[in-house]
Amino acid sequence: MPGCHHSLLPSRRAALARGACGFGSLALAGLAGGAAAAGTVGPHLAPRAKRIIFLFMAGGVSHVDSFDHKPRLYADDGKQLPFGDLRSIAKTGASPPQRVMKPLWSFARRGRSGHFVSDLFPEMGRIVDDLCLVKSMHTEGIAHGPATLFLHTGSTTAVRPSMGSWVHYGLGTENADLPGFVSLSPALANGGPRNYGSAFLPAIHQGAAVGRAGQPPADATIKNLVPARTGAAGRRAHDLAVALNREQLRAHPADDELEAVIAAQELAARMQVAAPAVFDIAGETPETLALYGIGTKATDAFGRQCLLARRLVESGVRFVQVNYTDNSNTPAWDQHANMPKHLDHARAVDRPVAALVADLKRRGLLDDTIVWWGGEFGRTPYAQDNGTGRDHNPAGFTVWLAGGGFRAGHAHGATDEFGHHAVEDRVHMHDLHATLLAALGLDHRRLTYRHQGRDFRLTDVAGRVVEKLFA
Repeated sequence: MPGCHHSLLPSRRAALARGACGFGSLALAGLAGGAAAAGTVGPHLAPRAKRIIFLFMAGGVSHVDSFDHKPRLYADDGKQLPFGDLRSIAKTGASPPQRVMKPLWSFARRGRSGHFVSDLFPEMGRIVDDLCLVKSMHTEGIAHGPATLFLHTGSTTAVRPSMGSWVHYGLGTENADLPGFVSLSPALANGGPRNYGSAFLPAIHQGAAVGRAGQPPADATIKNLVPARTGAAGRRAHDLAVALNREQLRAHPADDELEAVIAAQELAARMQVAAPAVFDIAGETPETLALYGIGTKATDAFGRQCLLARRLVESGVRFVQVNYTDNSNTPAWDQHANMPKHLDHARAVDRPVAALVADLKRRGLLDDTIVWWGGEFGRTPYAQDNGTGRDHNPAGFTVWLAGGGFRAGHAHGATDEFGHHAVEDRVHMHDLHATLLAALGLDHRRLTYRHQGRDFRLTDVAGRVVEKLFA
């Protein structure tokens, strides 16, 4: 398939601005993510799963306070030891000794698998037998911006398609009346729209942003789904717009941006029928609402997002990202000077996340749905600047996967005795991307797009499928 022959950003912006009338606050670029599967690659391998829900914990959850139990941190608590701090080396070329800081929450073995989970996440501890813990992650980027971009696009700086866009390009959507790729309440900072953008892939594969970080839950939805004109007049107006658009496309057959805008407008018309029921949770049982913590102050906002994620994948959306973040440059889990603040965030996400996994499982959806939980990096085993917080740690951290053919109740790899560096069965972010694509039936080496004279892929020229993660 030929790549784009010119820069997309300025002309896409202009095209979408022209086409935005009548669709309110939802960008047509986002709606374009829901186009049908035309132009997609199709699976290369036998798929284990059909879809992904990515629960993005922006800012970097402390693995040594949650899933990576390290007795050495208790034994050496308060000692000044050399760690080779990456940020200090990057800034000054030197790394003074740092004070070891023990976990703030107690660990205990949970479930039949007996894996350690701290009291920070008691509800996730109860579902640990459904989780595949990847405890040897390492990644690129020391700061949030580069590391977040790398997590989403496989690049720390260059404009590359997001993983959701690659998945949509590879497989399309299961429901032509809904976007195939949705990002719930994304942030404007640390990558912003690039985290769900299609870059040089055809614009039709861009994600649909629903709401924004920090927005009240009631407002984090698609506005103006009810058409301004209904009945015969509305149909005539729609048919006229379709005819005009198709005439423009015949005159400019190579303009993928125009094609995406037209597809977005047609999708928007279909969504006016299909989407209201998906986004309306009023029909859920009181038991289900309570399961997600909806109606409870601490968990209501993220609980609504997790429930909506279930409803979206249940309705055929291929890739759903649920963002726990805000719009600052220091996102939610970024506790440089106040580790106890982790508890506030844990209380907001722990119950909804566990509920999502349990709800998918009881509905028979977990077998072919991947739930991926994690952030852009972890945190250091020592106190930053001898204070009360932890610094960024891309050298070793934990994510977990559930469903979709992954090994339930399994822990893969290990960090060193302090939890600082991944040392055993190491998994790079490129490896995780390759493995997730393989679970969907996509070979990361063959999922390519030609642009500016070379073939690009999510994993660049690296990445390997970690077969040990599969059941």
